[in-house]
Amino acid sequence: MVTASAPGKVYLFGEHAVVYGEPAVPCAIERRATVTVDRRDDARLRVESADLHISGFTVEYDAVGGTAPDVDAPTPLLEAATGYVDAAIEQARDAADAPDAGFDVHVESEIPLGGGLGSSAAVVVATIAAATAALGVDVEDREIAERAYRAESAVQDGEASRADTFCSTMGGAVRVAGDDCRTLGNPDLPFVVGYDGGAGDTGELVAGVRALRDEYDFAADTVSAIGDVVRRGETLIADAADDPTEETLEELGALMNFNHGLLEALGVSSRSLDEMVWAAREAGAAGAKLTGAGGGGCIVALDAGEGTETALDLTPTCEDVFRAELATEGVRVE
Repeated sequence: MVTASAPGKVYLFGEHAVVYGEPAVPCAIERRATVTVDRRDDARLRVESADLHISGFTVEYDAVGGTAPDVDAPTPLLEAATGYVDAAIEQARDAADAPDAGFDVHVESEIPLGGGLGSSAAVVVATIAAATAALGVDVEDREIAERAYRAESAVQDGEASRADTFCSTMGGAVRVAGDDCRTLGNPDLPFVVGYDGGAGDTGELVAGVRALRDEYDFAADTVSAIGDVVRRGETLIADAADDPTEETLEELGALMNFNHGLLEALGVSSRSLDEMVWAAREAGAAGAKLTGAGGGGCIVALDAGEGTETALDLTPTCEDVFRAELATEGVRVE
């Protein structure tokens, strides 16, 4: 039996634009997905999860036998929850040259599925790390990140970026632009996350942005503008190193606000997300924006004080609020 864990993430800048080769800066946070695998004597795969956070149900199914989980949950999220594990196991089998390896897989996660905190990436990264270790194969982190990207891309019909999986594998703050992935260090940023209890359909939202970008030049310009925001933001992070000044936090926050406005223009925000963003800003946050695909899920704010947490607690559209510490360590075998 082998157990591995990997962190979720928040986007400081760049979601959606990263799909088109623009840079993005996600930061790993200490909310983790933990995956335990046991080798089987046959080639079957059995996956159980007590808390994939889709309306609080347990997923248990036999992938090889084709048995679908009998649960009351939105079909796209359910297929994603099971599909990501299947794709990750295929990558582990390929890495070990063991196509007939069977596993019992147990998934536990502190990350809401579809909420914009990188739940699928964390599950995929942790599954590949645990399964390859169980097969006796030593896989370096960058290969885990690459294989996790391939798994996500397969599930998302080629629309995935490397940002989530690279961030979850490496930890800290990272910068991703196309195939260029690099670490930025461990900036000490005061993240506050608000969650509306919902989830957006990543595939549908990405497709919507693509349709806008293909139809209107100004939508393509909006995507490019997000890239410009990211480039300024990553410079601030590099200058701040591990001890950002108040002035740096204020400018990072202003850039986050700008980035959220651009995402709104692309149609990927929602009323619940906007209400949480404005509650955080009015409570004194340096900046706030949606994180992830949008359409519902989570926002991230920068606030070293208690104002944002208190305000989000009192915001009707906010189901949960928590302070998120930077995860300086990425994937690990426990």
